[in-house]
Parts: sequence; structure tokens; C-alpha cells
Amino acid sequence: MSDSWKKRTKLVHGGVRRSQYNEVSEAIFLTQGFVYDSAEQAEARFLKTGPDEFIYARYGNPTVAMFENRIAALEGAEDGFATASGMAAVNGALVSGLKAGDHVVAARALFGSCLYILEDVLRRYGVEVTLVDGVDLDQWRGAVRAETKLVFFESISNPTLEVIDIAAVAEIAHAVGALVVVDNVFSTPVFSNAIALGADVVVYSATKHIDGQGRALGGVILGTREFIRGTVEPYMKHTGGAMSPFTAWIMLKGLETIDLRVHAQADSALKIATALQGHAKLARVIFPGLADHAQHGLCKVQMEKGGTVLSIDLKGGQEAAFRFLNALEIAVISNNLGDAKSIATHPATTTHQRLPAEQKVELGITPGLVRFSVGLEDADDLVADILNALEQA
Repeated sequence: MSDSWKKRTKLVHGGVRRSQYNEVSEAIFLTQGFVYDSAEQAEARFLKTGPDEFIYARYGNPTVAMFENRIAALEGAEDGFATASGMAAVNGALVSGLKAGDHVVAARALFGSCLYILEDVLRRYGVEVTLVDGVDLDQWRGAVRAETKLVFFESISNPTLEVIDIAAVAEIAHAVGALVVVDNVFSTPVFSNAIALGADVVVYSATKHIDGQGRALGGVILGTREFIRGTVEPYMKHTGGAMSPFTAWIMLKGLETIDLRVHAQADSALKIATALQGHAKLARVIFPGLADHAQHGLCKVQMEKGGTVLSIDLKGGQEAAFRFLNALEIAVISNNLGDAKSIATHPATTTHQRLPAEQKVELGITPGLVRFSVGLEDADDLVADILNALEQA
């Protein structure tokens, strides 16, 4: 693969490994193990003194390696490790390099399961965790200290869509030698500039835009070869969080069209958000692509477009939000995002329901908040569907 290839070319051809049959579509190597020509060859592979070949599917697989290489090339990372789910990727990126007594600083506006790893799992095993307002750089400066080992945040927070300044936080963290880990799901691999802006490790839930069609769970951790193979791989291969070959093949197929899909979804999201501004039944419309978003300028610098997700806050609270959701005819009610189908979610009672009421208030997750992931339907149809549902709210 040539380094001069443009993004769409890398998404179609990057990382391909062809068998002796020279297939056009990538092969699915549905095998849990591999045969050695001799006992000496088996020993060499386990000792890693021979050619870098495959040993066991939990350690690596040709189809999985193709996905890892392709997404790494797209992201501008040296290497990647594909995982069984997005949360397996978050867990692997955080836990693999930490030990009791280490200090972590993280943005508090995170997906509920990410908060669980930080507040329950890491603290349970002796890691000190400090949570900050991710958009307040003074809070990052005040929380990061000499012994801080790692900082973690979502580049765009879920579900209130705050945009965090990757370059600025990375500068603060790197000043004390801390690793910068970014969950980049809402930015998507297409609009991502996280590594160029200073992130050391980028995490994706491949379940979202990478698959993009609601078929499979998956995740990936991207970073330097030293971190991926020296820190992440030993932890992941022994704890069993590896991606299956069939899932990797699905993700490879997803990458072939992700650029086209995400650009179309982002354009539709802007059209919908613009149409909803000032609606009498909405307290606010949150979309980084709108000029009135607090971090609109930063969004344009970091990711070109505003993304594929917007949030709306209905004035009538949960009762109005539920009436709105139940009145939608095109968008479905679910808790995924980045899908070909538009998906509406009520975070307060689903994805973030485990958070205490006061924490929801602090994060801006109100009873009337609805997260809307824009799909590939006609944008005008989606606007009409949302406006009709609002009338019934």
C-alpha cells in the first residue's frame, strides 16, 4: 500500500492479504489455530524468533490483521489491536498499562460503561481517578500532576456533544509524560485527526460507523507499535478480548463504504439540526456543526464536519420525550449510533440510566434529552418525521 494513496483508496485496498487463490474480496479465515511444518517452527513462532506468523486466533488471525492494518493506515497509527467490542477496546486501552497506585485524569462526560471502568473497576484495583469538566482546560491543568500516568476522554462527549480540545489536553498531559487515550467514536475514523493532534492512543467502537449497518459488535485500539504489541496485546490475548475473524471481515466490508456513508450522514445531520433550530417545543438543539455550538470553531479544526449525531432537549421533559419517540415513523428507538438507519435514544433512561440524578444534571442529561443518530435515509424525510413527532410531543 502506498503512503500517497488518498483516504478512500486506503479504505478499499489497505492491508489486503491474499491467499494462493488471489480472491478479490478478502478471505475469512475461520480457524482458531494454525498448523506448523515442524516442532522447531512452532517453537520459533512462540519465541518470536522466526517470521511473524499466526499462532492462535486469540493472538491474531489473517482476516483480523487485515482489518487492523487497514484502520491503522486510515487513522495514521503505527498499529492496531482489534477487540470483541468497543468496551473491550476501552477496557484494554485503559487497564493494560495501569497498576495500583497510578493516577488517571478523565473527562466526566462519558458513556456510562466508560464511567463504570473508571469509577468502579480501576478504583477497585487501587488506581486513583480524577474526573474533570472536559472542555475546561484549567481543570485539566489543575488535575494533571507529576505522577499522572494517563488521561482519557471522548473527543465528542456522549450524549451532550461537547467537543474537547485534543491538542490542548495532549500538551498538558505530555508535559508530565502521561499517555493520551481518546475515545473517538463520535468523530468517526473519517473525520478524525486525533493522532495528528497529539493523541497517543485512539479507541473506536467498530460497532458504530465502521460496521455502520447494525450487524456486529467490535472495537479497535490504535497507537504506536510499541504500545499495541508491548502493552495491549499481552493483556488482550491472555484475557480473551480479541475480535472474531467473521466480525473482522464485516468490518473490512464496512470500511470500504464508511467515507461515503459518514459524509452523507453528517450533511443530513446539519440539515436536520438547522431545520430544528428555534422550534417552540425544544429547549435546545445540540450539534457541533451549528454556529451557535460552544465549540463550533474547534469542531471545524478537529474534524471538518459536525458529525452524524445531534441531540434535542424537549421542554416537556421525559413525558414529552417519550411521546416524541413513540411518534417517530422512520427513525427507530434503539441505543446504537452510526447506523444506516436513523436511531433515537433517550439517554436518561437507557445508556446513562445508572448514573445518579445529580450526576445527570451535572452532565446536562435532562429528562427531555433525546440523542438522534442520523442514518442514510433522505434528509427531507427525516426532517418531516421529526417535525411531525414534535407536534405530537
